[in-house]
Amino acid sequence: MEMISSGQDCDVNPNEHHRSRDFRFPRREKLKGRDEIREVFNRKKAVACRGAKLFTRPNGLPYNRIAFTFSRKFGNAVERNHSRRLSREVYRILRNELLQGYDIVLLVHNGDSGSRNDFISRMEQLRILFSRAGLSAPNTPVAGIQERF
Repeated sequence: MEMISSGQDCDVNPNEHHRSRDFRFPRREKLKGRDEIREVFNRKKAVACRGAKLFTRPNGLPYNRIAFTFSRKFGNAVERNHSRRLSREVYRILRNELLQGYDIVLLVHNGDSGSRNDFISRMEQLRILFSRAGLSAPNTPVAGIQERF
């Protein structure tokens, strides 16, 4: 077996931008500031499922910006931070399947006693919310998602 020691023999240029495989979450895609987040909330275009609500508004940029917020009654700081990390990771994976040019705020709340705070549940939640909000790119399957939310 021959090992490649440098990127010179490789067919893929590591500096070349591949949208379909780019899973980074750059700072510019994070919606920051109370005023920016408030503008998205005030737009009142929202979709909901059990345990979460998604607010959107067009931003005129060639990329989406997102913020993750939590209701005041959502667990303690450890649970909120865990949920924020889960949400960010799921979004980072799904973002290439979304239409671009929107500001997005995900509001996570307790929902009912059946809602779970794990990776698979959050993935299902976000796929459903993005689909309901019309942000899923055409021909993006929402396969395997049960309408239990």
